[in-house]
Amino acid sequence: MRYKNIREEELKNKVGADWFKQFDTTEIIGNIDFTVFPQQDNLFGRTPLLWAEAKTGNFDVATMFVQLILTIGKARTFDKTMPPAFLGAFDFKKVAFVPYINIQDIFYLNDFNWNVTPSNHETKEFQLIKQRIESTLKQNTYVYDYQKDEKELQAFIKNNVAKATTTSKLKIDKNNFIPIYLRWLEIVKPIIDVNWDDLNKANILDSDFYLADLFVDDKDTQNIGDDLSIRENLFVMFQNEGYKIAKENLKQMFDANIMLKNKDTYLHFWKRYKRPPLKEFQDYIIERRDLLVPQDIRERKGAFFTPRIWVELSQKYLTDYLGENWQDEYYIWDCAAGTGNLLAGLTNKYNIYASTLDQADVNVMHERIDHGANLLKNNVFQFDFLNDDFSKLPDPLQFIINNPEKRKKLVIYINPPYAEADNRLGDGRSGVAESMIHKKYSNLMGYTKREMYIQFFTRIHCEIPGIVLANFSTLKNLQAPKFSEFRDFFQAKLEKLFITPADTFDNVKGQFPIGFFIWNLNKKERFNYFEADVFNKREDYVGPKNIWAYDNFKLINEWVKTFRYSKGESIATIIGVGSDFQNQRLVRFGKPFMKVPASNHNWQTTKENLIETSIYYTVRHIFDSTWLNDRDQFLYPNENWESDKEFQNNCLVSTLFSNNISSSFGTNHWIPFTEYEVNAQAKFESNFMTHFIKGKIKQEVQTTDLFTTSCQPELVSGSNEMLKRVQHDTNEGVQHDTNKGVQHDTNEGVQHNKALVFSEEATAVFDAGRELWKYYHAQKDVNVNASLYDIREYFQGRNDKGRMNSKSNDATYSQLIANLRSKLSVLADKIKPKVYEYGFLKA
Repeated sequence: MRYKNIREEELKNKVGADWFKQFDTTEIIGNIDFTVFPQQDNLFGRTPLLWAEAKTGNFDVATMFVQLILTIGKARTFDKTMPPAFLGAFDFKKVAFVPYINIQDIFYLNDFNWNVTPSNHETKEFQLIKQRIESTLKQNTYVYDYQKDEKELQAFIKNNVAKATTTSKLKIDKNNFIPIYLRWLEIVKPIIDVNWDDLNKANILDSDFYLADLFVDDKDTQNIGDDLSIRENLFVMFQNEGYKIAKENLKQMFDANIMLKNKDTYLHFWKRYKRPPLKEFQDYIIERRDLLVPQDIRERKGAFFTPRIWVELSQKYLTDYLGENWQDEYYIWDCAAGTGNLLAGLTNKYNIYASTLDQADVNVMHERIDHGANLLKNNVFQFDFLNDDFSKLPDPLQFIINNPEKRKKLVIYINPPYAEADNRLGDGRSGVAESMIHKKYSNLMGYTKREMYIQFFTRIHCEIPGIVLANFSTLKNLQAPKFSEFRDFFQAKLEKLFITPADTFDNVKGQFPIGFFIWNLNKKERFNYFEADVFNKREDYVGPKNIWAYDNFKLINEWVKTFRYSKGESIATIIGVGSDFQNQRLVRFGKPFMKVPASNHNWQTTKENLIETSIYYTVRHIFDSTWLNDRDQFLYPNENWESDKEFQNNCLVSTLFSNNISSSFGTNHWIPFTEYEVNAQAKFESNFMTHFIKGKIKQEVQTTDLFTTSCQPELVSGSNEMLKRVQHDTNEGVQHDTNKGVQHDTNEGVQHNKALVFSEEATAVFDAGRELWKYYHAQKDVNVNASLYDIREYFQGRNDKGRMNSKSNDATYSQLIANLRSKLSVLADKIKPKVYEYGFLKA
């Protein structure tokens, strides 16, 4: 063997230096072991020449290729970058090559699970791929022994790999038509001889030209003259070596003809791809034209594709509510139809109407009708729902809208645009929310006029009364406090509701729910509460979820006003943004008297309100924020928490061991142990927290500075010994139920001058935390006043972006922090039921 007893990385380096030295072998693409590129770029970027699998030892060629194929298929690397001319596989003894074109069909297998570990050769997927390609490899693979076939290998690289600057044409499918479009924007769009600003004003987008290019039969030649469009109803068509926009689309007397500035550049770009797209994906690409529309325009126009699973489920819900024959008994109008995907699956085309903002989308729907979509062309039309007068509607639809009895049989079935204005007055983001409806009903909508979907609902409610509204939207209209005005005037009965994760919808990355609602506008009632059905990403029903309007409840930040005004010395600023789960990560501590935006609730944490502040902080953080609870509101509690000392003290402990306090804020008053407990290397700047825990704050305030350090030996914080002493010293005002573990103060209000008594769960947290602090203080060069956050930073470090790493290489620390988190989790389980019992959250 030429290469023997070396590691894989060294093997790759030697193969690159010995056989591919005239190329660039340094580029890394995903998990592909070895790549070969030309040294020089050209106008279209560098075309990869080889992707290869590397193995140590003497390996089976087919096995190496299967692992490479699974690696590429799992990451869909061919959708992110141009595939190479060859795939390769090499080990200590040999190297093999196969033309990419000979195996590329394997990547288009239907119903194949690519999410397997490529290096696991025992999976059924590995064996399936191996069976599929073995015959292909036998016919098309070139295998060379480094020593026996040295000259032949050199010749192959010189005459094949080196000259493979043009690869086989890449087939276009549903997975790569968007990456190709992004490349098209860079190369082809600039050579189209047109004023794009003028076209944009006419709602003509570059994506219309891309689709014109895509749906061309290129005849497998490099002659632009024989390229013919295969779709006649596209908004823009490729014709006569340029583009044509029909006069009907422009509403003018003549067609518009647009030419290319540089046909060579155009040909050079498209010679990489086989046009038209694969037949089985053509309808999908037309239907998903919305994916080619820029994000800001999509938001404004509502060009968001509703996932098929939720389309089907929504139609099932409509059937459950309206009856099996609803499609024959009701009229259906999607007034934000886009390319019409929400209407797929409906059967009675004579009762369906679809309108959309852009004529280009109308053309797409007409094209789909020509290819079998179950719609009528006369019922598909351009209409701006927020600006146009209803007199522009087709006569049959006008008749339905103007007839009160007919209206009762009209279902407006929509997934409207969710765009909103940026500023708090709702005046608009670059015109996003500006419309005739915005102006007409501005006073009625109030703050909510900033939301485009609220404008849709308002027009429907005010101008098409008595209908059935079936819509997709967020839950703001049900739950957001600032949408109370909308709930005041939008009087309708919510009949059905299911909710799903928002990130199942296109280009939605947030963790929040999107719902499908069925409203009966013929029944007038203000929304207050509804039990929604919950479905996960896989369309599995996971149970019910209570949705509350909260209009009759005071929110948690109203409760803050009862204890935020304190004259004591501050140990931290606390910021309480919003009152819902979506703002959870913004609820945090800062240095005393830090400047905070006026829109954020904030107050100073002092000895007078430390318990209440800890309750607030714990309640806001004790539950994980998820897509399902994202809009749930935290509320003003009932009074029962005031007599539950155990709950109060549990919240204090939870806060002490799960906050973001840092010594960078200044003097750290949050250390929950004495110097003696953790074998500190020097005195702490402050013993405030241990003094507070032991009820010594009031006495010390009278004689000395609140935060003065005392280094006298103390009882261990949270220990059983301290528990006994505290119970003995303070039994006059506190009752300790050893069976239930709950303490109830016989005096009203929160007491600040008594030693605190902790539950077993809280004591376990102290014990785990104490061991962590001890281990930290046993290290060299530590910050004696370190907080828990500082300790984590010390052991975990930060990455090159300045973010704290999630793990540490110190095994002892990792074990200690894991133990602390485990004890905190047990404590959290003790606190959580109380959060509901005391009214901080609605079940």
